[in-house]
Amino acid sequence: MSQYEYDREDFRFRKTRTSVWAVIRKILMFFVATLSLALVYYVIFALVFSTDAEQKLKDENRMFESEFPELQKKEELLSDVIEGLKMKDDRIYTEIFNTSAPNMDPMSSLDFFVGLDSVPDGDIVRYAEKKLDVMTGAAGRVEDNFRRIMAAMQDSAFVMPPMHKPIENFSFAQTGASVGEKINPFYKVSIMHNGLDMIAPAGEPVYAAADGVVSEVIRSRKGLGNVVVVDHGNGYFTRYAHLADMEAVKGRKVRRGTRLGYVGVSGNSFAPHLHYEVLRDTVVLDPVNHLFASVTPEEYVNMLVMSVSTGQSLD
Repeated sequence: MSQYEYDREDFRFRKTRTSVWAVIRKILMFFVATLSLALVYYVIFALVFSTDAEQKLKDENRMFESEFPELQKKEELLSDVIEGLKMKDDRIYTEIFNTSAPNMDPMSSLDFFVGLDSVPDGDIVRYAEKKLDVMTGAAGRVEDNFRRIMAAMQDSAFVMPPMHKPIENFSFAQTGASVGEKINPFYKVSIMHNGLDMIAPAGEPVYAAADGVVSEVIRSRKGLGNVVVVDHGNGYFTRYAHLADMEAVKGRKVRRGTRLGYVGVSGNSFAPHLHYEVLRDTVVLDPVNHLFASVTPEEYVNMLVMSVSTGQSLD
């Protein structure tokens, strides 16, 4: 539809012309107005009406709001209980093991990059090169050790030493004192401890750490109490002491994982645990060094830390 305007100078009507920019401006204004109106309708709909999912979420939020104060009270109560258990745990470990209770991960507090903060920015490259040289040398030594191990295993006379834990589900937190000078729990003096204290509840099954032959079955109320000794060949022996009961028979062959007896407190035992020894040709070895085949590397490192830091034995 054409539009006209009155020209006062010529005293007549003249047809008006609409520019392209005016048309574009009107179209843009139309779109803006339409979008604004749609947004207003959406906001009104969202505030007034709710979908089934939104209504369900609102109901759940109201339920959580009503239960949150009660849950908060329970959380505070549990925190107090846990703190009390920590204090009791610390006291038990201090009295029995002469050390503090273990953390969830003893290695988590160690910084393997000690000294890096003090290295100037310009020397970081040289610092890294030195670290790389050290690690390369260590890797070379490990590789040489593996070569010697593989060569030894190819020998027909080679016998695998006992490398598995004698108690299933044994974690680093159950690791007690290992070989070395430890405080005796009865006499409170430092004496030589020739095995590893593996803390476990009474009645926990004890298994052979490797294939072998039962060489000794000893029943006693003194010293190490009820003891089973297994000969694994090539000079290796394992000794399992303070057993509550024994199923092993002297002279019988056993396989790794054969049940030998149960954890107890026989003999001079301060608390239920397995006193585990590893010997070769009568030389006392550290049993912790013979557990890594049945645990993860992280668990094994934590066991090493626990066995060294525990200052008091259980027998």
